[in-house]
Amino acid sequence: MANHKSATKKAHRDAEARLRNRANRSAMKSTLKKFLAAVATGKKADAAALLPATLGVVDKAVRKGVIHKNAANRTKSRLTMKVNALA
Repeated sequence: MANHKSATKKAHRDAEARLRNRANRSAMKSTLKKFLAAVATGKKADAAALLPATLGVVDKAVRKGVIHKNAANRTKSRLTMKVNALA
């Protein structure tokens, strides 16, 4: 338990940030699952329609500090390659 007033405040801020990060991460993962399900069907039009929104969610996670910029770029690259690989 926190022994100082500033430590108590820090613990409170950390708890709030943890909830925000969890919500953003969950939203990102849900969008990725939806996109990957569309890719799994093999319909390029459906996957291509979902790609911009999915990339936007990944970019938002970077802005919020949930994932690292390089991890986001790697993810976006892989998602784009999956769409391009569809017939």
